[in-house]
Amino acid sequence: MAARVGVGVMDMLTHAHSCLQEAALAVRPADRYAMAPLAALRTAAAVLAARAGIEQPGRRQSRNAWVLLARVAPELEEWAAFFAAGAGKRAAAQAGISTAITTREADDLLREADTFLGVATRLLGLPHHPPLPGVAAPLRAG
Repeated sequence: MAARVGVGVMDMLTHAHSCLQEAALAVRPADRYAMAPLAALRTAAAVLAARAGIEQPGRRQSRNAWVLLARVAPELEEWAAFFAAGAGKRAAAQAGISTAITTREADDLLREADTFLGVATRLLGLPHHPPLPGVAAPLRAG
């Protein structure tokens, strides 16, 4: 079901895409790993904004975006669980503990955040989000 999308939602999605681009350019894996979930969080915020008011009145509101996303967009529940599960490792990356993150993990998370942005734009009935160049292709062992 497509939601009505206002300028604010479009701005959030544009900001998410910009954050992905910045993450893709980051040299250190820990920086990529820290920035990719921010793009996913901005994407989640856009979906939440587009679906504002769908929750039943009187229900206690969580402040956790991933909990809210699973509630207002059940079709994105697995994505919400995926990004919520990485919070500890993301905190380590944000704290600068570079040994906690491998290049592969950072690239995989960046790719997942990019895919999530594409899924969310389609869910909102928006034009296709092209994946970032060099990000959508799976890594090849070699």
